[in-house]
Amino acid sequence: QVQLVESGGGLVQAGGSLRLSCAASVTIFSINAVDWYRQVPEKQRELVAGITSADKINYADSVKGRFTISRDNHKNTVYLQMNSLKPEDTGIYYCSADIKPYSGSSVYRYWGQGTQVTVSS
Repeated sequence: QVQLVESGGGLVQAGGSLRLSCAASVTIFSINAVDWYRQVPEKQRELVAGITSADKINYADSVKGRFTISRDNHKNTVYLQMNSLKPEDTGIYYCSADIKPYSGSSVYRYWGQGTQVTVSS
């Protein structure tokens, strides 16, 4: 059973940095497009950053210049480096990815359980 596991969240002061990681819980064939979302209470889940299998990247305007998404294809892991964090970056961060579990299989979209990021002022 493939699961996405996020890690790296925590409590940080405004201006600080965190690096989130997203990896599959079992060996898989490939990860294609990966997106990071942010959820805060009473708001819609927001797309923060995304990277395709061709390394095409997009960011929400609110994080441009502060967040960097990257991937390590050898480790099938995607990272979200978050710098100059602000209190409004607080939320639960979810990783979502298109995964091909094994060679010859279809591609499926998976979601992680989320990791809490809290930025204090």
